[in-house]
Amino acid sequence: MTGGGYAVLVSHLGKSYRVGRRGYRANTIAEAVRERLLHPLRRTHYEEFRALDDVSFEVPWGEAVGIVGRNGAGKSTLLKLLTRVTAPTRGRIELGGRMGSLLEVGTGFHPELTGRENIFLSGSLLGMSRKEIRKQFDSIVEFSEVERFLDTPVKRYSSGMYVRLAFAVAAHLETEILAIDEVLAVGDAEFQRKSLAKMRDVAKDGRTVLYVSHQMQTVTTLCTSAIYLERGRIGYHGPVDGALERYRSSFATFAAEQSDPDRRPGTGEVRARAVSLSEESYEPAEDKVVEIELDANTGMIGTYFVSVHVNDDNGVVVIQCDSRNVGINLDPSRPQALTLTVKDLWLKPGRYTVDVFVCSSGILDAWEAAAVFEVLPVSPYPEIAGDDALSSGVVLSDFSYDARPVSKP
Repeated sequence: MTGGGYAVLVSHLGKSYRVGRRGYRANTIAEAVRERLLHPLRRTHYEEFRALDDVSFEVPWGEAVGIVGRNGAGKSTLLKLLTRVTAPTRGRIELGGRMGSLLEVGTGFHPELTGRENIFLSGSLLGMSRKEIRKQFDSIVEFSEVERFLDTPVKRYSSGMYVRLAFAVAAHLETEILAIDEVLAVGDAEFQRKSLAKMRDVAKDGRTVLYVSHQMQTVTTLCTSAIYLERGRIGYHGPVDGALERYRSSFATFAAEQSDPDRRPGTGEVRARAVSLSEESYEPAEDKVVEIELDANTGMIGTYFVSVHVNDDNGVVVIQCDSRNVGINLDPSRPQALTLTVKDLWLKPGRYTVDVFVCSSGILDAWEAAAVFEVLPVSPYPEIAGDDALSSGVVLSDFSYDARPVSKP
C-alpha cells in the first residue's frame, strides 16, 4: 500500500513523444526507397512534444476522481500511464493495490476467445485465482446481460455487448482501483444508469475510481473530486465544482487558439476557413443556422464530409449533424460553402458552442469552439409554470397532452 494511506501517488510525472518535422513523407515502401536513393543524406528532424509535464497528485482510498480537460490536454495519456499501458518518460507512480481498467471497448479481450474465456483471462491478467473469479462470475454475467452469447467468440459481439461485458469484468473483479476512460457513452441509457450506480457502489466499498470524461454532467453525478488538466499540466485539483468552473473559464483562451488553423488537430488537407452563425442569440424554438466555408485541395483524391457538434456549457454533445446522413459528400477540388440549418431543436437557455470536424478516411480538420451562441431565457410554452417545470432533461420538446374525463363504471 502507498505511503500515507493513498491509493494513487504520482510524483513529477511526464510523458514526451518525438514528432517528425520533415516535409516529405512516403506513403509506400517504393516511395521510401526512392526517397532514400535520391536524398541519402536527408534526415528526419524531430521536436519533443510533452503530452504530460511535471504532474503530481495524490488520490486517497475511496475517492471517485474525475479527470477533465479539453481535447489534447493529456487526460487519456495520464490514464494510460497509471494503468501501465505505456511507460512514463520521467517521474514516479505508486499504486496501493491492483488496478482494473477499461480504456476502450474490448480492452484486454482476445477476439477469438468466448465471453466466458475472456472473463477468466482478464481475471488472470489481474493476478486473481480461478476461485476469486468464479466468486464474481455470476454477477458479471448478470450485469452484462450477455448470458445467451457467453460461449460465442467476442469478435462476433456488437459494440454494445462488448462494452457491457468489458465494464462488468472491470467493475466486478476485486481490484482496489478502477480506471475508466469515456466508455459510458457507449450503450443505452439503462446501461449507463447501471454503470454509474455500480461505480458509486465501488467507491462506497472503499475502492478508488479514476474517471476520464468529456461529459461534465457525469463527472458531477459520479465524482467526489476532480483534476483539471490543461496542456499536460494540472491546472486544478479539488472539489468537482471548482474543476468545472476552471473548465468553463478556459473557453475564451481555447477558442482564440483554435481560430489559428496551424494550431488545430487534423492532417490539414482541407481546413474550414470560417464558421459563423446567423444570430448571436436564439429563442429556444428558433432554427439555428451555421455557415461554414471550406478551402480547396486540388491534390486530394476522393471526397470528404463535415460533422458539426453542438455542445452545452458543460461540454455535453447535445446533437451531431453529420453531412453523410443527408447525402452530402464534398469535392475537395474547389472551395465549398455549407449552410447547416438545425430545425425543431428546442434548446434550454444557456451558452452553446459549435465544433466543426472535416473528415475523410481520417480527420482533416478539428475546429472546436468554432462558434458560440446563447439561447435566451424565453419559454416556448404557452403557459408559465415556474422553473421546476423546466428543470430536468437536456433539451426542451414540442409536446402536447390530451386530457379527457373518464366516466366511472
